[in-house]
Amino acid sequence: MEKFTRNQRISAITKMLIENPNKIINLNKFTEMFNAAKSTISEDLIAIKDILIKLSIGRIETIPGAAGGVRYVCGISKEESIKFAEELCIILQDRERIIPGNFLYVTDLMFNPEVIHKAGTILAAAFNKLDVDYVVTVETKGIPLAYEVARMIGVQLVVVRRENKVTEGPTVSINYVSGSTNRIQNMSLSKRAIKPKSNCIFIDDFMKAGGTAFGIIDLLKEFDSQLVGTGVLVDNIDIKQKLVSDYVSIIEFNGLDENNNAVLQPSKKIKL
Repeated sequence: MEKFTRNQRISAITKMLIENPNKIINLNKFTEMFNAAKSTISEDLIAIKDILIKLSIGRIETIPGAAGGVRYVCGISKEESIKFAEELCIILQDRERIIPGNFLYVTDLMFNPEVIHKAGTILAAAFNKLDVDYVVTVETKGIPLAYEVARMIGVQLVVVRRENKVTEGPTVSINYVSGSTNRIQNMSLSKRAIKPKSNCIFIDDFMKAGGTAFGIIDLLKEFDSQLVGTGVLVDNIDIKQKLVSDYVSIIEFNGLDENNNAVLQPSKKIKL
């Protein structure tokens, strides 16, 4: 059987772990793949652990026991997170991004793979110490970001709909009040989407007053489940009264200045 050099093993193991975040991989898989002893693979993993810590791009955890192994847990440095938020602030300060109602146009960013990957890593790193079963979002703009967070945490994504769809089968629907407009709105979710007693995190692109997040809390109660975390890309802090208080954001939007320029800054709620 072909033998691999140490550098080849380290490169391949690192790739496998990072591409399967939070998935436990037994050491036997590596010993069989590379025709190497467990002691050799263990030495390779020590080197991988060291470089990930030095670069602040996550960590490797060892899971003891017969069914144990190792897994990659995503991470990012505080400095890198703030740098990313500052770069986004510069992009969003373009006056042409202000649309009627003093909203920020962020749709293009929400479908930019590079932006979503970095933002998803930041939010996933804030929640990867929690016991999470699902990432929940509301259609449609928040889906790419929520998907990336779900992928990095290693759990399933659940999309809540604004309207019932026949293809969803039996659904649970609730009415909730928008925190910013005080209008009654609807959200629904298939009864098959979430198992009872699940822990969920809610991910969205933009938070105004937090009405949607508050509605998600009520919806999850119908599934005997709970919301254990909320993360958004942009937090509108110009709206002072929020319906939720415990959440993570990457950018803070504080309305417009006297020249109609967006007032933006990296969020004080970035948690790593």
